[in-house]
Amino acid sequence: MTDSAPSLLIGRSAELHQVSQIFEADGDLMVAGVPGSGRRSLIRQAAQAVGGKLIDIDCLRATTSSRFLELLAEKILDVIVEPTELAWVEQWLSNLPVVLDRGLPQRCRLVWSVPNREEWQILRVLLSLPQSLAEHLDCRVVFMFQNFPHIRSWDRTGHWETYLRQEVKRQSRVNYVIVATIVEPWVAESNLQVFKLPPLPRSEMQIWVEEVFWTKALKFEVDALELLLDYVQGHPGSAVSLVQRLWLEYRSGSSDRWIETTAGFIQLHHVNHATLSLVEDLSLTFESLLLLLPPIQARVLESLAIDPTDSPHARQYVRKHQLSRGGGLQGALAGLEQKGLIYSAEYGYQLAMPLMAFWLKHRLS
Repeated sequence: MTDSAPSLLIGRSAELHQVSQIFEADGDLMVAGVPGSGRRSLIRQAAQAVGGKLIDIDCLRATTSSRFLELLAEKILDVIVEPTELAWVEQWLSNLPVVLDRGLPQRCRLVWSVPNREEWQILRVLLSLPQSLAEHLDCRVVFMFQNFPHIRSWDRTGHWETYLRQEVKRQSRVNYVIVATIVEPWVAESNLQVFKLPPLPRSEMQIWVEEVFWTKALKFEVDALELLLDYVQGHPGSAVSLVQRLWLEYRSGSSDRWIETTAGFIQLHHVNHATLSLVEDLSLTFESLLLLLPPIQARVLESLAIDPTDSPHARQYVRKHQLSRGGGLQGALAGLEQKGLIYSAEYGYQLAMPLMAFWLKHRLS
């Protein structure tokens, strides 16, 4: 652990090896999992492992086709930083309708001026540029798309999405990756390989936590480590946040509880204090998430938080929590899963954000 943040990819060594091999073989994939499960970190490290340039695009920022092109151009230039690379790009674009604008200090832009109906030719140029650059530099390029379904909010006919898939599939040095919460039905008919990222096994989480603190000559008392593992429930994002909070409290010495630490051991009350302070900081975010949910989804989420079960459809559970059986309950579960707030039946319908579950239990008790 450094003075900043611990490694954000916890476990997933097998997945990292497999994804790296897929990149080397010019494969495309979908990585599905709840927020904080390590999806983007996995792709970043796999791209780094094959010496690739990663183009990270959040489609939520693209509200129109024009904005999508601007975002694509911006992210492509983010990976082209060397003067020799920029000079090559300028030369490559010399007979094309896109120009490398060097007008802004320390920031180049790709610019064009075409009517909306001719934006297709700009898309072709922008998608061809990474392939040509990869050939020129003898490397790979990885496109990572987040919130990809948002494209459909303006691509009503599906032409852009279809062309994008075809073009990236055709290119030999470009890998296409979709970061998703759940596996969408259309994937079954595509060439995408699918990776699902479930909660991490307790043993892998324990190894990571102990290694992080061992580098600073700190160890856990057994009950303190067990409590931390109980709190994070195999969720990498929560583990990173809690470990960072523990480390920051130790460094700052702001709490008298750290004065009580003997022989470099982290004790039960240290974990409790760090968790409570972290959840307090996150409470406004959790409250906002809850308020945005339809009432039935909020009720199901609260029920699963205070009374976890892998059978929320059971008659006794439905009656106990005053839920409606049938389509309403199933729709609520599907909606929560799609939002990344709970895991699917495969993982027992547990809350995907364990710190939110902790907050809900205290809020409702």
